[in-house]
Amino acid sequence: MHATPDLVRQCDNIIFDLSDVLFTRDMPSSQSQSQLPALVPSGNFRRMLNSATWYEYEKGKTEEEECYARLAAEYSLPTSDISTTIRAWRASLRADREMFALLYDLKARAGVRLFAMSNIPSPDWDVFKTKAAPQDWALFDGVFISASAGERKPNLGFYRKVIDSTGIDPLRTAFVDSKVANALTAMSLGMKGFVFTGFEDLSRSLWQLFRDPVAEAEQWLRIQPKPMWSVTDTGVTIQDNFAQLLILELTGDRTLVEVGRPARLSNFFAGDGVLTTSDYPDDLDTTSLACTVLDYFTPEVKNEIMDTMLNYKNDDGIMQLYFADNRPRFDACICATILGFFSANNRAHDLPETTEFVYNVLYHRAYELGTTYYLGGDIFLFFLSRLLRLSGPSSAVQRRFGVVFAERVQERFGLPGDALALAMRVLAAASVGIRDVQDYRRLLSLQEDDGSWPLGWMYIYGLSGVRIGNKALTTAMALSAKWVSPGRATWILPCFLLAKSFDGAEYNVTRMRQARTTTCGALHVFVFRRSVLVIRRTTMLFRQA
Repeated sequence: MHATPDLVRQCDNIIFDLSDVLFTRDMPSSQSQSQLPALVPSGNFRRMLNSATWYEYEKGKTEEEECYARLAAEYSLPTSDISTTIRAWRASLRADREMFALLYDLKARAGVRLFAMSNIPSPDWDVFKTKAAPQDWALFDGVFISASAGERKPNLGFYRKVIDSTGIDPLRTAFVDSKVANALTAMSLGMKGFVFTGFEDLSRSLWQLFRDPVAEAEQWLRIQPKPMWSVTDTGVTIQDNFAQLLILELTGDRTLVEVGRPARLSNFFAGDGVLTTSDYPDDLDTTSLACTVLDYFTPEVKNEIMDTMLNYKNDDGIMQLYFADNRPRFDACICATILGFFSANNRAHDLPETTEFVYNVLYHRAYELGTTYYLGGDIFLFFLSRLLRLSGPSSAVQRRFGVVFAERVQERFGLPGDALALAMRVLAAASVGIRDVQDYRRLLSLQEDDGSWPLGWMYIYGLSGVRIGNKALTTAMALSAKWVSPGRATWILPCFLLAKSFDGAEYNVTRMRQARTTTCGALHVFVFRRSVLVIRRTTMLFRQA
């Protein structure tokens, strides 16, 4: 990964704790931890280090021997035992070379200013200085210890002294500590707080502050060998049109996909069926998606296709999956996609039973375990958000589904999910003007070093249970979610197109960097690169983050 320009980076400064973050303790064999409790019981030792007496010592208010004497009196222990234990504990300090390597890397590649801020008594600080090389200490633009400041964490006074002394902007500063209370105070001042639990998690979180997730994801999509096919959980490549169409809708970039020009009906597979019959029939799901993504179908052809589809209902009047009478299958996600196609062409009234079925699945949360062919509840809600977008703001579908849909979307916040599920969840929420901050942050943390997101599972073979996913689709979906993220200047809802128009179609393009909360009549806003919004007919709500 590469450090990003100042315009994108979220941080200019990082403050590290020394104890338990950049340094660890390794008790020497002559004073092993098994011997120390004989001098000072471990429970008492921990309480001593969290006592008012020790806090005053850390702030430089009392001398070392006076502190030991007070602790001896408070815990009814010999002063010599306390002195021996603390000096052995102090001597056990060692620099964590992996953490210092991270500091070197951050300094060199991100150009960030580094500071240290720690609760350390003066005698301990003298030992700290010997436990790291001079070049290690030279990494820091400032080192602040409680004994010199006369304050200690988590008290606000210590933080304010550091801010005043360094001139740092708290909003552009990250703070790393092993204690939640210390990080909380930093965050109360506007800093980005991180509680240290291990090197890998911290490294990933800090580098995230200096990345441009959008640029890296776009670059990853551009350099991958094309076409970027799907794969099963058994390692079999699936050449499917459905994922290609979704990637095209999400990115708007035809160079990323291989999509043909079907005259009328479309097939899930680009070639013969895989892990199923080779003569796999055309299906209403892929056909509906193609007719709403590709723009060369004339209204006459679309109506002919819909007329054909109406011949494939089951006994309950619900639309089926295949253009084949010998495969009677239906699925709630597929019904939402078909209904979206009909709604986009003002023919939702032709599907009353399907509309009722999809609504009942939504209302009664029947989607929570997934559907016959799609995995998990977030996929259903994503396709439902797509249905609402295609239906338009004043449609009967919008009026009936809108409020319940918004409620159901919020119910998903914080639930488990892979990268694809999280991205779909964020996008579904954004489509109705709701910010799913917690799942967005989880999604962002999953971005890999090469800019992609991990493969997420989307489809499932109905009979075998084999799962199918597409890493490029997950990355494109996450990239779309990033465009509606809390950190961007403008909320764009919904956000399904990221870049160019299809087949050279002309759109009205305008820059709206400082858009305030407003309802834009009958406009539908799509993202066009970083700050340009492509505007089409329908409704859009966007707010400043």
